[in-house]
Amino acid sequence: MSHPAAARREDLVALYREARGCTACPLSASRTQVVFGNGDADADLIFVGEAPGFHEDRQGVPFVGRAGQLLNELLMENGMSRESVFVLNVLKCRPPENRDPQPDEIATCRPYLDAQVELIEPRVICTLGNFATKLLTRSSAGITRAHGQPQLHSIGGRSVRIYPLFHPAAALRTPRVKEQLREDFSRLPGLLAQACEPPPDPPATGPAEQESRPAADQLGLFG
Repeated sequence: MSHPAAARREDLVALYREARGCTACPLSASRTQVVFGNGDADADLIFVGEAPGFHEDRQGVPFVGRAGQLLNELLMENGMSRESVFVLNVLKCRPPENRDPQPDEIATCRPYLDAQVELIEPRVICTLGNFATKLLTRSSAGITRAHGQPQLHSIGGRSVRIYPLFHPAAALRTPRVKEQLREDFSRLPGLLAQACEPPPDPPATGPAEQESRPAADQLGLFG
């Protein structure tokens, strides 16, 4: 059952404060600051990336570089805005030299991600790239195979639609990937419309059922 928005918002702020002081893995020693996430605390749509980069580590906000600019552009093209969604990463601290997240780091940070989903109560989660997609779909299928295919999964105690997308950083490197990302993004408003009613719980066992394709502050809470 959904909790009142004010209570969830208060709990999300408390979670941010907890994460800000986290020293559970070695990344805490090299970070400038924790990059918890930002946006609408009651958003129907969440974007989950991989980890903060250099600029995110400095500013404390996810997706503020060129990849973030592309994400903002795609949102605007489809009638949405950065302020209407919530954006976060699997890891809350930048890995040194932007290396790939390690399994133990992912496992340590996972409870924060689950709690964010539980408190924000999104209807759709867009996973950006391989790490977020494989983690949240619990599948070995990479983004090249999974992109643009909505799936039902249980995350943070909630049944939600996961919509894998290519990472904007990959799209900036490869024109064909950018074209595919733009095409997949164009179906997102329709998927959100379908998700106006909470989706049914996924099966207790077996792989998650796949659906057919449908036609700068932390959190924004502390200003």
